[in-house]
Amino acid sequence: MKKYFLSWNYMRVIRFALGLFIVIQSIQTQEWLFLLMGIGLTLLPVFNVGCCSSSACATPVFKYKNKTEDVSYEEVK
Repeated sequence: MKKYFLSWNYMRVIRFALGLFIVIQSIQTQEWLFLLMGIGLTLLPVFNVGCCSSSACATPVFKYKNKTEDVSYEEVK
């Protein structure tokens, strides 16, 4: 269990805390639709899924090659 929590970063902890906050607030105000949303948002960091896990939604970095090509011009009259 200790190993599991050592792999958590600060963003994952923040996401978990916000999910718990939504769950607690929805129980206090008896908004059951928000309870479902809060449970879903709490489970995302627990299972480490979603866009925040390992940059799954990030676009790949395009690496430019420093290759120059000679351009030939033809004069048109």
